[in-house]
Amino acid sequence: MTSNEAYIASIGTALPGAPVDNEQLAKALGVNQEWVELFIGTKTRHFARDVGTNEVRWSLADLAAQAGEKAIASAGIDPAQIDFIVMGTATPDTLMPATVNHVADQLGLDQLPTYQLQSGCAGAVQALELGRTLVTATGGTGLVIGGDVCSKHLDLRRDLTDAPSSELVNFVLFGDGAGAAVLTPEPIGQRVALRRVLNRLTGLGRAPGQTIEWFGVADKDTDKQAINEDYKAIEESVPVMAVEILWELLGELDWSVEELDYILPPQLSGRMTSLIYQKLDIPNVREISCVADTGNNGNALPFLQTERLLAEMKTGERALAVAIESSKWIKGGFALEKI
Repeated sequence: MTSNEAYIASIGTALPGAPVDNEQLAKALGVNQEWVELFIGTKTRHFARDVGTNEVRWSLADLAAQAGEKAIASAGIDPAQIDFIVMGTATPDTLMPATVNHVADQLGLDQLPTYQLQSGCAGAVQALELGRTLVTATGGTGLVIGGDVCSKHLDLRRDLTDAPSSELVNFVLFGDGAGAAVLTPEPIGQRVALRRVLNRLTGLGRAPGQTIEWFGVADKDTDKQAINEDYKAIEESVPVMAVEILWELLGELDWSVEELDYILPPQLSGRMTSLIYQKLDIPNVREISCVADTGNNGNALPFLQTERLLAEMKTGERALAVAIESSKWIKGGFALEKI
């Protein structure tokens, strides 16, 4: 049986360990704490490795499985009712096997389709789009996951006193985490309709705003930066793109801004999110953000925001989420309505 709609029945999230505040991070990295607080505006973040010893304590699969388990339990369904899994990430644990298959293993799921999409901050939106398509085409129930372990690319023991800003910014921006949603063809649990998903590449002819290197055997000892971020280009482009996405989604849905109750803006950093919300110029629409507390944990963020949203959302209320991937300038977003 097919369905014309897909619904979010539940959300589950997982953040590794205790939050690391700016004082701890600045001390560990040898950087100026005031710079972190004023320039970045993020207060805490979570790491899958120990800041002091650099010991890896959680894999992405561990976090994603924790989030998936919570989502399935919250939906009130048996794990055997999951018909497919879709995962979006920029930081898989290994190139092979795909991390999504380790997640399925940890959840005790077998004999079902799995999909892994590799993308940055738009990966969670892409996973939701594919999940929604599968639900409406097959009438099945799916588990959609987004998550990243960014700290695997960052040596937290390094002295960054002389590091270029394009590298240093990554150590204070990013965190780790995962989120998951159960998508169903009929409204159960939270009963939130996934009305629309926007996912479109807009980076033709544009230089990437962010590059993450893959170091193979041939170049692992080079001096290339693992992560390079053009923060200035991101700061200039993302607020403008966010406004475009907001009005495009409203137009496609035939919703007026007066009918919108919540906005989930892009979550680059605490400071940037504040700038984006101001640029959107919708003061009567409630902002749902988490990045100042969680750090930028990539594809986990839309699920962390949606979890906060569902704690407040009432029947008949509407929300729009905006996500932008600056690595090659992807516009993303989705629309939710509680029925």
